[in-house]
Amino acid sequence: MTTEPATASMAPIPSRLPRYREVPRQRGRTLLTVAFAVIAVLGVVGGVVISLGAGDPAGAGLSVMFAFIPLPLLWFSYWWLDRYEPEPRRYKFAAFVWGGVVAVGIALALQVSIQHVFDLSDDTMASFVAPATEEPAKCLFLLLTFLRMRRVIDGFLDGLIYAGLVGIGFAFIENIGYYAASYLGSPDIKIAGAEGVTTTFVVRGVFSPFAHPLFTSAFGIAVGIAVSRRSKAARIVVVALGLVVSMGLHGLWNSSLTIGGGAGFVLVYLLLGLVLFGVGTLAIVVRTRQVRVLEQSLTYVADRGWIHPAEIPYLSRFGYRKIARRHARREHGRVAARIVQRYQRLATEMAFLHHAVMTGRDKPQGIERTYALLDAMYALRPMLRLPPPLPAMRRS
Repeated sequence: MTTEPATASMAPIPSRLPRYREVPRQRGRTLLTVAFAVIAVLGVVGGVVISLGAGDPAGAGLSVMFAFIPLPLLWFSYWWLDRYEPEPRRYKFAAFVWGGVVAVGIALALQVSIQHVFDLSDDTMASFVAPATEEPAKCLFLLLTFLRMRRVIDGFLDGLIYAGLVGIGFAFIENIGYYAASYLGSPDIKIAGAEGVTTTFVVRGVFSPFAHPLFTSAFGIAVGIAVSRRSKAARIVVVALGLVVSMGLHGLWNSSLTIGGGAGFVLVYLLLGLVLFGVGTLAIVVRTRQVRVLEQSLTYVADRGWIHPAEIPYLSRFGYRKIARRHARREHGRVAARIVQRYQRLATEMAFLHHAVMTGRDKPQGIERTYALLDAMYALRPMLRLPPPLPAMRRS
C-alpha cells in the first residue's frame, strides 16, 4: 500500500529541530572536527605571518585581499557541482584546511630539506621538486579520507569536489606568499609595491585561479574511479596513475616558461585550458545525470510504498524544493522549514544510495544505511508540512 501524503497525519511542530544521529556514526568524528578547527586557527595565524613578509601593513593587507578575491568564484563553482548530492560539510571544511595548512606545511618542509641537501637551482625546484612534493601532500587528504570512510568519496564527482577544495586551500595560502614577495620586489623583477602585487594577481588570480584545483583533480577523479573497482590491484594502479597525472600537469605548468619561453607558456596555458574545459564539461554532464538518477530512484521508492508520489517534485527539483521550504516557513514557521530541509536531504541521500545498491555498486553497509535513512524520514513525516500536491500528481 502506498504511503499517505505527509499532511495526512500531522503532529505539532516542535519548538526546535529534533536531533539527528547519523547511522552508522563515524568513530572519532568529534576529535577530528576539533583537530581541524585548531589547524584552521593555526592556518589563519600562519597566513598573517606570511603576509607580514611583505614588509609593512599595506603590503600585508594587499597580499591577503588579493588572495581572497578569487575565493567566491571558486567556492561557488564547487558548491554548484555539489548541490544535488551534498558532501558532509565537515569533510569539505577539512579539505580546504588540509590544502591551506597541512599540505602547505608538508610540501614546504620537504622542499626546504631537498634544497638544503642537494642545492638545486630555482628552476629545477619549481619544475620538478615542487610538483613532486606539493601534489602528494594535497592528494594525501583524499587518500586518507578514502581509507577512513569509503562512502564519503563514492564517485567521479565526489573526488573532483574534494580535490578542488584541497587545491583552493593550497592556492590561497601560496598566493599570499607570492603577493607578499611581489610587494617587496627582487633584483630580477623591477616591479614592486602595489603595482607588483597587482601584476602577480592578474597572472595567478585572474588568468589561472583554477590551476591548483585542476592539478589535484586528476587524483580526485582517479580515487572516484577506484571506488567502483572490485580488484585491489586495479584500485592501486588507478590511484597511482592519478597521482602521476597530477604531478605531470603541475610540472608542465611550472616548467612552461622556463623551458619554452613565452611561446611555451602560452601553449601550455591553452592546453591546460582545454583540459579544464573538458573536466568541467564532464562534471556538468555527470551533475545533470544526477537529476535523472534522483527522480528515477525516488519514483521506484514511491512505487515500493516508502514515500508518497506527490512528494517527488518537492524532493528532486531545486525550484520545487525551495517552494516547499518557503511554504513551510510562511505557513508554519522556521522550524517547519528546517524539518522540510532535513527531510529533503535525507531523501536525496537515501535515493542515491538506494540506486547504487540496486545497480550493484559496492557501497559499505548500503542496505543498512538505506533503511536507517528511511527510518529517519519516517520519524519526521508527522511534522512535515509540504505544499499541496501538484496538479499532475493529483491526477496520478
